[in-house]
This record gives sequence, structure tokens and C-alpha cells, in this order.
Amino acid sequence: MEPIAIVGIDCRFPGAPDTGAYWDLLMRSADGVGKVPGQRWDADEFHSADGAEGHANTVEGGFIGDADAFDNEFFTISPREAAAMDPQQRLLLQCTWRAVEDAGLSPQRLAGTSTGVFVGIMGNEWAQLHLTDYAKVTAQIGSGNGYCMTANRVSYHLDLKGPSLAVDTACSSSLVAVHLAANSLLSGECDTALAGGVNVAVTPALSIFYTQAGLSAPDGRCKPFGAEANGIGRGEGVGVVVLRRLRDALADGQRVYAVIRGTAVNQDGRSNGLTAPNRWAQQDVLAAAYRRAGVDASEVVFTEAHGTGTTLGDMMEVKALGHHHATRPGKPLALGSVKGNIGHTEGAAGIAGLIKVALSLHHRVVPASRHATKENPALQLKDNGLRLLKAPLRLPAAPVLAGLSSFGMGGTNAHAVLESAPPASARPGPRDAGATGGIGCGVFTVSAPGAPALRRNLAAQAAAVASRRVSAQALSWTSNQVKTGHRYRFAVPAHDTAELAARLQEAAADPDLLARLTAAPAGKPRTAFLFTGQGSQYGGMTAGLYRDSALYRGFLDEADAALLPHTGRSVRDLVLDGDEDVHLTRWTQPALFAVEYALGRTLTELGVRPGLLLGHSVGEYAAAVLAGALTLDGAARLIAARGDLMQQLPEGGGMLSVRAPLAEVAPLVADEPLAGVAAVNGPEATVVSGDLGVLARIEADLAGRGLTTRRLTVSHAFHSPLMRPMLERFALIAAEVGGGVPEIPVYSTVRGRVLDGEAMDAAYWIEHIGATVLFQDAAEALLDAGPTHLVEIGPQPVLSGMVRRLGPRAQAAAPAHVLPVRGAEASGRDLADALAELYRGGADPEWAAVYPAEERVPQPLVPYVFSDEHRYWAARRPTAAGPADSTVPTAVPAPSAAPAGEATAPAAAPGVAVLGTRAGTPADPLSDAVQEVIAAVGGYASAEVSAHQRLYEDLGFDSVMIMELKTRLDERVTGLAHITVQDLLPRLKTVADLTGFLHESGATVTATPTAQEGRTA
Repeated sequence: MEPIAIVGIDCRFPGAPDTGAYWDLLMRSADGVGKVPGQRWDADEFHSADGAEGHANTVEGGFIGDADAFDNEFFTISPREAAAMDPQQRLLLQCTWRAVEDAGLSPQRLAGTSTGVFVGIMGNEWAQLHLTDYAKVTAQIGSGNGYCMTANRVSYHLDLKGPSLAVDTACSSSLVAVHLAANSLLSGECDTALAGGVNVAVTPALSIFYTQAGLSAPDGRCKPFGAEANGIGRGEGVGVVVLRRLRDALADGQRVYAVIRGTAVNQDGRSNGLTAPNRWAQQDVLAAAYRRAGVDASEVVFTEAHGTGTTLGDMMEVKALGHHHATRPGKPLALGSVKGNIGHTEGAAGIAGLIKVALSLHHRVVPASRHATKENPALQLKDNGLRLLKAPLRLPAAPVLAGLSSFGMGGTNAHAVLESAPPASARPGPRDAGATGGIGCGVFTVSAPGAPALRRNLAAQAAAVASRRVSAQALSWTSNQVKTGHRYRFAVPAHDTAELAARLQEAAADPDLLARLTAAPAGKPRTAFLFTGQGSQYGGMTAGLYRDSALYRGFLDEADAALLPHTGRSVRDLVLDGDEDVHLTRWTQPALFAVEYALGRTLTELGVRPGLLLGHSVGEYAAAVLAGALTLDGAARLIAARGDLMQQLPEGGGMLSVRAPLAEVAPLVADEPLAGVAAVNGPEATVVSGDLGVLARIEADLAGRGLTTRRLTVSHAFHSPLMRPMLERFALIAAEVGGGVPEIPVYSTVRGRVLDGEAMDAAYWIEHIGATVLFQDAAEALLDAGPTHLVEIGPQPVLSGMVRRLGPRAQAAAPAHVLPVRGAEASGRDLADALAELYRGGADPEWAAVYPAEERVPQPLVPYVFSDEHRYWAARRPTAAGPADSTVPTAVPAPSAAPAGEATAPAAAPGVAVLGTRAGTPADPLSDAVQEVIAAVGGYASAEVSAHQRLYEDLGFDSVMIMELKTRLDERVTGLAHITVQDLLPRLKTVADLTGFLHESGATVTATPTAQEGRTA
């Protein structure tokens, strides 16, 4: 069969809360078995050393910690639904998310794809307890149980469209699930498959069954193939792997843990008993897997056995393996079983073994087998070509083959052949490796649903990054692929891992920063580019950025090449060398154009695409190119001619900045043929330009009125009548270049407004030379269009300050000001800072362009850290008298008050009541009633529901809950008789929307709840 790659792993087993801890437990040959937690059942009550009827002969097993913890808010599941869900569903949801992240993918990116979900599951004890209490069966209890829902919930919450099924073949369930997932990939039914298994022991039923069947080990421990083997010990856990066709995984540059070369499944048929193992069927499934993998049995170096530690089971398995390996040349087949460490995890046994084999191949060492010190002599392992691993087995650098068996009690057998991943030299680079990129600095990203989650995950990443000795850019690249997609975002640039760890830790400990980041969820940004004009230039401008960023270098070189035929000298070299000629007009204007074109193109290549453009005077040339109104070559020709022709004009002109409104200045120049208003930059920022003698008179007049003036350092009187002598020659060139209608809205400083279908043609550029720069009008019109971010494109910040001084208009719009270049010391770090700020505001950069190809290599990152604040274990705990005798709900802690400085939920819109008696808002009985009903339907505490929350996205409502909501509203509110559920549906976006609709409908509160239902367990 075509090879299948294991590209992502997550798991949780006894004594091992994550994949790293699982590997550590295996390498230490540690024991994850202990006494049955009191939360499950009273082990002493059900214990009988002699295995009396209705009792188990052991009080021990392999149990995971905190099986009741579930981050329901992350998955937008209401507390009521979470409490009803089988904990196997809850564990699988979180494990799957982390496995997908481990595969180097943001789980949200799988949404809408044909990704398949295949889950092995054997136990359904939660349902046995809850669905048999008929009086308490609810819609949530129904959907919260059932084998199918373990897979279906994953598909639902990740929005996956591929096959979604649960498999029960008893102990072989999860390896059969992997087999089905591989076949689905091979058939082309899906391109990514999530395969796993889960098992949570809620009742002692199987412990009693194993005891009564003579299969249970009194100490609750499996001792596979050991001399002391005396039966099965129960275990539990969850594991998920992400599978892809190997060719696809390699093409996408994904890390490959191991490769599945072949799988096979068969059945005992009518053999020596329904529950008894059959060596003939086992050796047949081994042969089928070897054949499908295209390998000889003698090539397999080690096998992870089913290895339960039962007398008959171990004997049958050894005989089946011996059939293939007894005559193998050289070293015997190494044999082990993870059940010796964690117990028999039943439906999750196959995935526990698969993960062990994959990690062994990945780390190139096979852990020693627990209880292997004394092997069972009756098994005659040596004669069957087998040996137990009493010490870790180091694997060679060459490709290594391994086997994995999982056999079901009902006779469904599965075997898989795995191989070590291809060497790095055999793997192609990322699919986009041809893209040129790099800004000289990585941008590390983390996102989360809220402030506590963001803090938790920032701290986790900081702790993990601190010990890494890899490139910060490679880590950042991986974070960009994986740690994105949630509503609240954080990003920070860093040059190395030490700096990255420090900045992440600082962010995690900064409540003010977290409050700002989570004041409102990131939305779709509307970005405006503002291009600076003449006067912002300086020697060596953007030299640091040119040094650090390959992307910027490429675009500045491109602009230089376009200018060179018209300037006769490299503008790039002049700029980077710090040549003071940059202040000569003939060089200033093409130099500014080159820098602004390169910076604007760099940002667009990075995925920051402007929706609005504004250029101050000569800044409009680069803006016109980005808008598609001019070609690069055309703009280069125009700007070079413009600067040269202006330089040739006679000296004797100047410019005067006046801190006064246009109305006070305009009359002074109205009758001056050699002067004019050059620019209106703000309510009290006017610039006059013209003959020096005229300027002196005007300056004296203004000083006499007490107005502040300042002479500008310029060579000529730009935007004044003194420019007229150059217009004829410039017009000839402009007519040849032409110009079109902008494809992106340009807020013209010639017109003082957006160009509405108007071309930036020869006439425009001719007028542009002498026209007043109407920056204030253009900027105010742009602000009215509602940009979220103003990105200043130029060698130093100029326009951002001018916009802030526009007064109430700018304060009302309150856009974020982003500065990719902050002045003479600017480098790639400034550009990375700008990109980080834009990402935090909702932009989705083209991350491939941020890094050179060699840094776009996936690196392991700590998976998402879920909250364990909320606990759900309202299990009807079984007793010896029967499962319905007692109910022992575990208390669910109410949300704690936020620590000082902790970000809280966004405030409701002005005039919207959150809850009448909360936060000092005016009493609103209807609002109170609506929120109390919503809280009751979802199982929330009343204080957890507020007006801004969305019923579906934030509170986890579904169609069943909406029906109950309508019923409960009818009980609390009058005036709804004429309103149907269909009438409500369009008005259920937020709690406030629903309340407003009920107010409009004339509803009033007439009943008071008899008891507060609150958050339920």
C-alpha cells in the first residue's frame, strides 16, 4: 500500500498527561497504575479477594488524573451540555485539537475540508449510568452519549466534512480505526485523517467481568510475557494521531514521526470460543500486514505486542509471532507491550501501542518492557525467535521496520507495520520554498478565546521556548501556522529564543496588555497607507531595513532599476551611502519615491493590503503605483523628471509654516502673484510658499499678530506660482506616461477628497505641481471611511502626528497608527513590530513572505493549554446495591473573580442593560429575566451571562436549546403568544438583540423563577 505518514500526536494515559510525559514514562519503565479514584466507584465496596459474584479481585488500575476537567468555554459548549457529555467525548475533543496543532496545523484551517475522523471506543459506561435513569434523560444526555458522538463531536466542532465514525471491535478498536483511516486516505476519500481511541472507566463492570472470567490480575497490573503474569489490569486514556499520505506530508514540509507501511484486519470466525484468542487468525493477520506493506517478516526489528498478560492470550500471541519469526536469521524479534506500564486501555489499547511505536521510531530507541526481567519460561520465547526488551533498544540510523498488534476479545484482529520516517535529506522543503522572503526577524503569534486563556498559553510558550536552542524565526514560523485563528491575538517579534521567552513571559504577566488585547475581539481590519512627502528624507534612510530584509532589498532594487535610465545614477546607492545629495530636489523626490514604493510593496507582499491610500504631495506617486493608476516605469520617469526640472528652477523661493488656520493666512497671499498656500495640513497648520521677499512680508505680518511661524529648509518654493516655468516640459513627459483610474481608493491631496472614477493622468500630475496640498481635507475624508489602521509609508513618521492633530475627527475615528519605519535607526525589527501590531488588530499576513525558505521548517511547540477550572462529573456512582442508588455530583467551581488588572468581558454597548442589578446599570426586569432564562437553559451561573454575548458562538446554544429557551420565556414573559421560534431565530445574534426584540414586541415579565438554576454539574 502507499505509505501513510503520522504527522501529529497527542495523548493522555495513566501517569502521563501529555505525549512528552508518556514517552518519559515509557523510557523510565514507570508504573502508571494505582488505586481506583473515589470519584469513579468505591473500589473496596466492590472488592473481594476471592472474586465473589458481583465483585472484582482488585482495587487497582491505570487511571488518568482530572478526567472530569473540561474547557467547555473553549469549544463553546454550555455547562449543562458539558455535564451531560460522556467524558470520553470531552477528552477526545481536547486531545484531537492538540494533535492537529502538533501536526503543524491550525485546527481552524481544517474547517470545511474532507478531513476524516475515526475513533476506536469500547466502553459506554457513562451512558449505562445516565440513560437508564429515565426520569432524568434530557436532550443533552441523549446527544452526550453514544459511540458515534465521540467522532461526530470532533467533526462538528472542527467543521470537518469527511467520514466520521466510531469503531467498536473491543480491544482492537483504535487500531482498526487507524486501518480504516489509512484506507480512507488511500482511496482519496480524505486528504487528512484523525484516528484515535479513548477509554474512561466509570463503573466496575469490566473489572467484575474480567474477574468472573478468570482474566483479572489481583494487583491490577498487566505483566506481558512475564513469569509473574496473572491476568489483565484495567487502564484508560486517550490518544489521537494525524495521518496523511506520505507524499503529501513531505510536499508540505510536515514533520513525520513514522510511516505506516501496511495494515490488516481479520476475524477469528467460529473458533475455540467467542472470547478466546486464536493463533491461526493472528498469524494470518500478521502475514496480511507484511504482505500489504511489501516486507518480509525477518526485516521487522521490534513489535509492540497486544500482550495482555493472560496465560492463554500471551501463549497464542507468541505462537502466532513464532510462526513468522522462529526461523529468522540474526537477532530475534524484540518484543514489548505498553500494557505493562499503563494497564489494558481497552478501546484505546491500539492507539496507545501505535503512539509508542511511532515515538520509538522517531527517537530511534525502543523503551524497555516493564515486567520483562523474568520472562515466562512456558512461552519459549527464544525458540519462537523472540526476546523481551529488558533494556532500551537503540535503533540504527538506517530505516527500521516495526510491528504492532491489537486483538479484540470478540475475535477482530489488527496488525500494522510501521517504518521510521525518511531522513531529512530525502524530504523536499516547504511547498512555497521558491517564494523570496525575509524581513530579518520572526513574529511569534499566540491566540486564544479570552484573557485567562491567552495568559495561560503565553506563559506555557515562554517556559517551553526558554529551553530551545533553535532559530527564533523557525519557532515563529511554526507559531504562525499553528497558534492563530482565535478571536484574541498576541504577536511579538524576537531575534533569538532568549528574547522571545522573555517577551512572552512579560506579556503573560502584564494585565494591562492583556486587557487591551482582549478589550474587543480582533475583527477584519481596514488598512490605509499614508505616504509621506518631501522633507522626510535623510541620508542613509532605511539602510537598516535594506540590510535586514531580503524582501525590502528586492523592491528597492526594482525601484532603482526603474529610475536609473532617467536619473543616470543609482538612487539606491545614494540613499544607502548617506550621501547628502539626497537633500537636493533632483534626488530627494526619486529617492523618496523609491523608498516608499519599496516599503509599500514589501507590506503588500507580506499580506498587508491597503483598502485606502493617501499621499502627501510627492507621496502620491508611490500611492498611484500601488493603486494601479501608474506603472512603476511610468512613475519613475515622471518623478525623476519632476525633481530634475524643479532643481533647474531659479533659486529665491522658500516655504513658511504657520500655526494658524487657513482662514487667517489665505487673505495675506490672495493678491500675491509670486506666493500661494502650499499646504493645509491641519486646523492650525498652514504652509505658505513663494518668493523670499514676499514670504518675509507675510512672516512679519503674522508675527505682528502673535502667530508662530517657521521657515522650512527647502531649495525652492514648491506648490507655488514659482513652479510654472517647468510645467511645459513636464507636460510633454506626462502626456507620454499618462495614467489611469486608481483600483484602490486614493484620497487625493490635490482634490481634498477621494478620487471618484477620476484618472490620475497627465492633467492630474501637471495640476499636482502647483496645487495646494489639501492634506487636512483628504485625511478627514479618509477617516470618515473608517480605517482601523493607518500605516505610514516613508523614512520617518510625519503624517501620523498630523492626523492626530486633526482634532475631534481623528479622536472619533481612533485608528491605530502603525510605523514600519521609525527613523534613522529603523531595521527589520521595526517592520516586524508593525506586522505584529497589524496581526493583533486582525490582519492575516502572508507568513511565507516573512521568512526565508530555510526558516520555514516546522518546529515542535507546546500544544494548546486548556483550562481545568471547570469540572463535570455528575456521575450516578454505582453501589453494590445497584447503579441507581446514589448520585454524587462533583461541585463545579463558579468562575472566580478576575485578579487585579485581569481583562474582563467587553462592556455592553451604551444604553444596553447587561443585567438590571449588575454593574450599576438601571434596573430592567425584562433584561434580567432573559438573562436568567438563558443561564438556566445553558446551565450557567446568572452572572456569567451578559448582553454582549452571542447565543451560538459564545454560549453554545443549538436548535434544541432554542426550543427550550422559547418554552421557558413563555413561562416568564407575557406577550409572546404570537411569536414563534421562527420569529425569534433572526433576533438571536446576541442576548441584547433578543432583549431588544422582546421590548419591541411589548413583552413584560410576570413570573419570578422559584429557584435559581445556575451553573450545573
